[in-house]
Order: sequence, then structure tokens, then C-alpha cells
Amino acid sequence: MLKKLFKKACVFGFLLTFSGLCFGQTADPASSIGLDTVWVLIAAFLVFFMQAGFGMVEAGFIRAKNTCNILTKNFLDFCMASLGFYAFGYAIMFGSGNGFMGVTGWFLKSAESGAAVPLHAFWLFQAAFCGAAATIVAGGMAERMKFPAYLIYSFLISAFIYPIVGHWIWGGGWLTKLNFADFAGSTVVHTVGGFAALIGTIILKPRIGKYNPDGTPNVIAGHNIPLASLGVFILWFGWFGFNPGSTLGVGDGSLIARVAINTNLAAAAGGILAMFTVWKMFGKPDLSMAMNGALAGLVAITAPCAFVSPTAAIVIGAVGGMLVIVGVVVLEKFKIDDPVGAFPVHGLNGIWGTLSIGLFGQKALGLANSGLFYGGGIKQLMVQALGVSAVIVFVLVAMGIIFKVIDAIIGLRVSREEELKGLDIGEHGMESYSGFQIFVTE
Repeated sequence: MLKKLFKKACVFGFLLTFSGLCFGQTADPASSIGLDTVWVLIAAFLVFFMQAGFGMVEAGFIRAKNTCNILTKNFLDFCMASLGFYAFGYAIMFGSGNGFMGVTGWFLKSAESGAAVPLHAFWLFQAAFCGAAATIVAGGMAERMKFPAYLIYSFLISAFIYPIVGHWIWGGGWLTKLNFADFAGSTVVHTVGGFAALIGTIILKPRIGKYNPDGTPNVIAGHNIPLASLGVFILWFGWFGFNPGSTLGVGDGSLIARVAINTNLAAAAGGILAMFTVWKMFGKPDLSMAMNGALAGLVAITAPCAFVSPTAAIVIGAVGGMLVIVGVVVLEKFKIDDPVGAFPVHGLNGIWGTLSIGLFGQKALGLANSGLFYGGGIKQLMVQALGVSAVIVFVLVAMGIIFKVIDAIIGLRVSREEELKGLDIGEHGMESYSGFQIFVTE
């Protein structure tokens, strides 16, 4: 009899404890904070795993002789971002200060969380974003940049350049006050990384053999498309932490769900439209272009994912998929060598995603002003255009100066001999695929 009563009491207690969650109620505010903290940390872990995705994509799209080098850069990016963002970046981005930058909270001393979760959880989530912005540049400057020069760049963008832009938009800076909208970072992360890659690769100049004397481009094929494909799937998976995690809380779950479905639909539309576009233009459904199209859709939907409908997300992703093909063609016209398409994927679609808020955004979904296609006129579109333009100018000037100074002090580019032999041997003294040799016999 006592055992039966005990079992009934346990069942009753279980139902009483979790009824709040089942029916949208919480008895203890602390439990809500705990749930939000777990969600933000899980999202941070997913965004961290995107570093592996970037590494696999970039490694697959370049030649075997430079694989170890690009993976080392991706690995050290997160190390540099973690330390730089801890020491200086968080204070600049979220500290109290002025419209340009924060000036309090160095080394997280007396720092405050920018969300309703503990400081350390919020910091880790933001640090993972910082690392993602930094690692975009590795692909654009692949196969010819000195490793020490890259380490200096990686620390400086993580500690200063990225956080300044982040303060403008997410930290209470001047764009925040204008109601500039960027839910998860089309501008803060991807436009910053994409345009840093653009100015870097222009200063670095093309790889040996990329362009003929008459300016026509040569194809320098990546060595491992299966590896790149795995990287794209990892990035797609990680984006479900990147975008939905930017809710910074669970709430009733509806916002997370909308952001998640928009993220997925945009990626799918981007991949399909990129494939059909390259098929139409060049006669073959190129897998590498289709994969970059999916990534372009993900970049484009990152800013508007919380403010648009699923139908709009499909349109935004589809346009992104076409833009990435156009971007690759335009870069080749100007003899700019971007080995993995960092600028077309992140730079161009960072712009497009940011501007799309001013077209498809809805006030009913939390935006300050509805977009042009929803009766809000051009007000939000103009704010979006002003914000992304200011970020582009700042990044081009700041990163241009940084790359030029690094070039003057230690040099940006490896020697001709090292580039031809491969950076794996020259920079790291090792091979990515040791033991695989081709013997020619008569």
C-alpha cells in the first residue's frame, strides 16, 4: 500500500513540476534563465563546430599541397578569436562607451551580459561568431599568404575590427539607434569577413598560373570535392545554431521555429538556383557552385531570418544562389583570385541579405518598420543601405591599412618557389597526405 502511494506521489510531483513547461508556464524565473542558458550554450557549440565546416570547405576547394596550411589557419583562427575577443573585443563590442565603440569591460572585468543569460554563456556565443568572421578570410587569401602574417591579421580583426562593427549594430552603437536590423549577422559577420577577404586578395594578387597574359582565367581545381561537400553539410548544420541561437532565449519556441525554417528554405533555394544558373551559363550542373549557392542562401537569410515569412526566405535564398555565380564571373573579369569564393558567398550575399530586410521585412514580426513590399515604403531599406555601406567602407579602409602595414613589416606573400612547392612543406614542414607518391616508370 505504501509503495502504491509513493508511486502516485512521484507521478503527481513529476506532472506538477513539468506542467509549467507543457502549458507555457514557469513557476520559477530561474528555471527559465537556466533553459535559455542551455539553449545559448548549445547554439554556441554548434557555431564553434562551423569552424570544422569552414576548414573542410576551404581544404577541399584548394590544392592538396596547401591543405595543411589552410587547416592550420582555420584552427588558429578560433584560438586567436577567443583570446582577442576575451581581452579586447567584448569590451569594444558590448561595453559602455559611445556610438563608435565600447570602452569598458576589458578582459571581462566588470563586464555585463548583453542578454538575459549569464555573461560567460553570452560571451562564448559571441566569441564563436567572432571566429566565424575571421576564418572567412582564409579562403579568399588561400595558397599564397604567409602564415605569420595571417596570425597577425586574425588577432587584429578579432580584437578590434569585427567588435567595432558589432558595437555599431548589436552593442548600442549609432546604427542601433537608427533601427538598423541584422538579426544574426549578414552584415556583422559575413559582410565584414567577405570584404576583408576582398581587399586582402586584391593586395595579395592572384596565384601563379591563375590568369594568362591576355587576362583569361585558368581553372585551378580543388583537390577533394567530397571533403568540401562534407564541409558544406557541417556549415548548414551549424547554421541552426548560428541563426536560431541568436534568439538568445527559448521563449515559447515560435521565434526559434520560424528562424530555423527560414534558414533551411533559403539554403535549399540557394543551392538549387545556383545549380540551374551555372548549368544554363556553362552547360554543366557544377557541384561546387551548387554548394556555394547553398552557403550563399544561408548568408543571405542570416540578417532577415526573424523578420520574414518562409516564402520570402525562399526568394531571398534563390537570389543569393544566383548572386554567387555572378560574383565569381565578375571577380574573374577584374582578375581577382578568390580560390573558394569567399567574397561572392559572404560579401555579396551579406549585402543582399541586409538589404532584403528593407524589402521583405514585416513590422508584425518584430521589425521597426515594414519593408517596401509590405507597405512600409523605403525607410527601412534606406537605413539598411546606409548601415551596410558604412560597414563596407570601414572594413575596406581598416583592413587595407592592416594588410599594407603587415606587408611592409614582414610581408604578406610567400616566395614564388614556396608557392609552387606548396605551403604545407614551406610553412609547416609537413604534408597533408604523407606517403602518397606518384612514380613514373618507363
